[in-house]
Amino acid sequence: MLTDALSIAIADLEEEQVAGMVKERLASGVAPLEIVNSLQMGMAEAGNRFETGEYFLGELIMCGEIMQDSMIVLEPLLIGSNAEYKGNIVIGTVKGDIHDLGKNIVVMLLKGSGYNVIDLGVDVSKEKFIEAIKEYNAPLVGMSVLLTGCQESMKETIDAIRAAGLDTKVLIGGNYIDDLVKAHVGADYSAQAATDGVKIADEIFSA
Repeated sequence: MLTDALSIAIADLEEEQVAGMVKERLASGVAPLEIVNSLQMGMAEAGNRFETGEYFLGELIMCGEIMQDSMIVLEPLLIGSNAEYKGNIVIGTVKGDIHDLGKNIVVMLLKGSGYNVIDLGVDVSKEKFIEAIKEYNAPLVGMSVLLTGCQESMKETIDAIRAAGLDTKVLIGGNYIDDLVKAHVGADYSAQAATDGVKIADEIFSA
């Protein structure tokens, strides 16, 4: 059950309320990242409603658009909060999946934390992932997935990375990702919240 008013507002698709609350919270000194977390919790709830059939694709897209509008305000405040350059991370949505909202939030948070993020976009082939990891010598690759049907595509990509002899850590993220999925596809780390992605990156790059 959501208790945060902002999370509830975005889950209920209250566009004007969300915009107003984001501005109010910023004005009262709430950290931008905390606001992003509230919005994400609401988006996760909208995702749950979609899965149970309470929401349709239209509602899910609308929720994403409200989130994107909020990020226009929040993004400049997140970037540059830590300008030190920490290293290269390759990230993309796996082959067959064209969802990029979660990925885009992770990219933005990682950039704000001082990483050089090579964003390959959506529907990314295993060859493209391998090419980018080699080119940028990236110690970490992030793969995003929303569709359960694209799980095998993720597994194939990870297998191909290993077969190419690349010693990069693999982080997978998505709304249904858990330890079982992580074990099945052979990833090193999994994250459901965008902020987890930053914590995992910090852990890898400080090792």
